[in-house]
This record gives sequence, C-alpha cells and structure tokens, in this order.
Amino acid sequence: MGLEISVNEGGSGTVITAKGEVDLGSAPQLRDAILKAVKSAKTGLAIDLSSVGYMDSSGVATLVEGLKACREPNIPFSIVSPSQSVRKVLELSRLDSVFTIKEKA
Repeated sequence: MGLEISVNEGGSGTVITAKGEVDLGSAPQLRDAILKAVKSAKTGLAIDLSSVGYMDSSGVATLVEGLKACREPNIPFSIVSPSQSVRKVLELSRLDSVFTIKEKA
C-alpha cells in the first residue's frame, strides 16, 4: 500500500500525518520527515497515526528515535489518534506508557 506523509505547521506545533503502512520499506520516509520537523518545530511535534493500518518494529523504532530527537531541544513529542492496530503494537511493546498519546493534535 505504501506510505503518504504530510506535514502541517500551526500555532500548536507541527503535525506529521501518516497514511498507509509503516514497515521496513517505508519507515525511513517517516524517519526523515520526523527528523526534518524536529529542526523547525518550536512548540511541539505530533505524529498523527489515525490512518496507519499497519506498523512493524521498524515503525516503532522510528517513533522512539523521534522521541529521543525531541528530548535534546526540549520539544514535546506526541502520538495522535493511533489506529487500533498501531495502539495494539504500542501496548504490546509497553511503549504506550512511554509516549504521550492524544486523541486530537
């Protein structure tokens, strides 16, 4: 299915919206978008995963890398509206307690 990424900057921060599947082949695309956004984000970075139907360990590692990249410049990092399948992956890996998960950006 592939992965589509859009980036929107607003008053409440930068929102990256991912649509499709985040796997070994597409995770680098999400990683690049996150790391680029960290450089310009000022008030926060949110990753909208509401339209991601599948995420493997590569996608999870990408999110962890994004969280770590935001710690140094002290930029709030959150996951927004994870789909049911993504939420399950985060819960099984116990990362739901590590990430800030919001229902709206």
